[in-house]
Parts: sequence; structure tokens; C-alpha cells
Amino acid sequence: MASQSEPWLMENGTLKRLTKESRHGHGRTAHNLSSSSLRKKSDLTLVSKIQFGCLRKFLINLQEVILGTKLSILFPAIPLAIVAQSFGFGRPWIFALSLLGLTPLAERVSFLTEQIAYFTGPTVGGLLNATCGNATELIIAILALTQGKIDVVKFSLLGSVLSNLLLVLGTSLFCGGIINKEQSYDRRQADVNALMLMLSLLCHLLPLLFGYAASSASSASTAAASTLHLSRASSIVMLAAYIAYLVFQLWTHRTLFETEETEDDDVSGEEAVIGFWSAFAWLAGMTLLIALLSEYVVNTIEEASTTWGLSVSFLSIILLPIVGNAAEHAGAIIFAFKNKLDISLGVALGSATQIALFVIPLCVIVAWTMGVDMDLNFNLMETGSLGLAIIATAFTLQDGTSHYIKGLILLLCYIIIAACFFVSKTQEDDNNAPNLGLQASNQSIFRA
Repeated sequence: MASQSEPWLMENGTLKRLTKESRHGHGRTAHNLSSSSLRKKSDLTLVSKIQFGCLRKFLINLQEVILGTKLSILFPAIPLAIVAQSFGFGRPWIFALSLLGLTPLAERVSFLTEQIAYFTGPTVGGLLNATCGNATELIIAILALTQGKIDVVKFSLLGSVLSNLLLVLGTSLFCGGIINKEQSYDRRQADVNALMLMLSLLCHLLPLLFGYAASSASSASTAAASTLHLSRASSIVMLAAYIAYLVFQLWTHRTLFETEETEDDDVSGEEAVIGFWSAFAWLAGMTLLIALLSEYVVNTIEEASTTWGLSVSFLSIILLPIVGNAAEHAGAIIFAFKNKLDISLGVALGSATQIALFVIPLCVIVAWTMGVDMDLNFNLMETGSLGLAIIATAFTLQDGTSHYIKGLILLLCYIIIAACFFVSKTQEDDNNAPNLGLQASNQSIFRA
């Protein structure tokens, strides 16, 4: 790692540096550390010898941002997806290449927000993580809303919560238990996230139950309208709860969510490696690329479903979250191997809480402003899967200790849910009509 004094690391004459001592004073979030596990140090010896300052700075940024991750091998998928779209290649190929391209972009967004946090401080950095931590899911959801594909929005967000609670957490507990026998963790953070997820589950259950009850006492249109109003009110409550969660996490009880690093942590991040404005520009560029690839994913998911013989629900609930968040998920598992289960829990539970209390209600509000009727009724099977996942996770984490059998049970739960959506064929898959069957408040996704 180059030192602060090297001029080619400076931007506007200054470069703020966070020393190891000050980092221990402020701590880093589990999300930061998890993403850092897939980064690698860059050898800047040759680049630093370039005489032209602007070219040297650009090449340093390029090496740090593009080659500073172990997932850099997947970056070629981005231009390949653009070429495939431009020349009209098979749309399933565009879907697959776009998914692969989203994987390193999601990790790089985390890296760039962390670089910006070196200059803005831990509080603003925490807010950046709170808004950009699930940028891929949010962008896919908003693009799907603009095309009226409410089914894709609901499926993809539900899949993100399920994958974090069952797949990521289950794999972390299982792998950590195999290597370390029995592990312990701080229950306080887990309890807070479990309570938040329970609130989210209540806000999903009530529109579902209200829809069933109202449909028996009034017309279907009246029941759907009432369910929609309840969903919007619940979304406002969920966003208010998320703001309170941020205050709790970033100000009043920050120490519960900070993770101290030790000398054996293989994390390259003791100082900022690019300047503030460079990081901001790269972040804007990465966000545009995520938006472009997300648009490809949304536009080609039906064709990929038809070609591969898989339901849209399976692609959205299972495949999209696994591939899109592979870097973050891998980091959580790596730290579970290292017996740092608090980091793994912070990643899995933190991401699930962020999606459930921020991304999903925000999509409902955004759809409201766009004139799209999206509610919180995810239908019986989806809401039931969400409820069972949250309850199973809460029971798993109730005693502050873990072993491999707990992780195995969570994994088996995820496999059963995945198998359920694998064998299902929704009405949307049969006629590719957006919103069909998902806007009705009392209709199940599954056929008899």
C-alpha cells in the first residue's frame, strides 16, 4: 500500500487518511468488512513511474477500481452484454451476461462508498451504505416498475430477503460450525434486526389477510383498492421505522453495529487509495452501468424463462439474488470460516432488514408516484415463505451460539422453497402479461 505522502495519490492537494488507530476508534461495519474480503492489493510500482500526472492518476484509479477485486475476471461480461444487446444476440445470452456483469459492479459500489466514507466520516459513510448497499435490487425494481412488471419487482425483492436469511446465513453458520465446532456472537444486533423483520412481516401479512377478508364482504375492485391504501400506509410506517433504525445504528447505539478488526484480517483498506471526487465519479459511472445491465435483465427475463424452461418466479426469487449479491455473500461465508460470526450476521441480517424496511416500501411509494398500483400483498405462498424464513431465523439466533446443524436447517429450508418455485409455473409465465395475477389481492400464484 502506498503512503499518503506520494503525490500521485493526492487530489486537490490533500488526501485524508484514516489510520489504524482511528479506525479502531470508529469501527467498520460488517458490510464493509465482508466486501473487503474479496479485494486485493494493487501493485502500483510501474504506474507510479509515469511522468504525466493526469495519465498517472487515471491509471492508478483504473487499477484500484477495476483490478482491485478478485471478481475482476467477470468485468468482460459487461461489454459482452452490451455487444450482445446491440447486435441482437439471443436474449437469454443477454440475460446471463448481464447477471454476471452485475456481480463485480455490486462489490465495487461497496468499495467506492467506503472510499468516500474516508473523507466524510463514519456517519455519512453509514448513510451511504444504507442507501447504496442494495443498489442493484433497487435499480432493478425501479426499472421493472417503469415497465409495469410488478411481478418481477415483488419476486426479486422477496428473493433477496430469503437468500440473505436462509442461504447466506445458513451457509455461514454451517461452514463456521464445521470448522470451529461452536461459535458465539453478540445477540443484541441480531435481536434488533429480528424485531425489524417481524415488523416487516406484519406489514406484509395484514394486506394479505385484509384482502381475503374484504373480498368476502365487498367487490373485488373495492377490496383491491382498500388493500392498496393499506399497503401505502404500511409502507410509510416501514420507512419511518427504517429511519429510526438508522438513528439507532449510526448515532445512539453505534457500537452494537461496529466490528473491530484484528491484525490477521486480510483487508486492504487502511487508507483511502483514490481521491474523493474520483471515487464519486467512479460511483456515478458504476451506478449507470448497473442501471444499464438491470434494464437488460428486466427486458430479457421472460425470454430467458421460456428458453430455459424455468418460471419467472424461480429466476427472480432464486437466481437474481444469488448472482447479483455473490460478492457480499461470499464475504460473509469467508468471515464465518474465520470464526468472525458477528460480521456474517451483520451482512445477512443487515441486508435483509434494509431490503424489507427500505427497498420494498420505497418501491411501493415510487410506484404510487408513477401511478402504478403496487401493494404489499405478495400472495399466500410468497408471504408464507417470507414468514417462515423470518421465524426460522429468529429461532436460530435466540441463544447467542451456533453450530453447523443450525446452518444446515436454514439451508434445507431454502432448498425446499427454491424447489417449490422451481416446479411452479405462474400465470405470468404462460402469457407473459405483466401484473397478471399479482395485482389481485386474494389470488394465489400457484395453480391447483
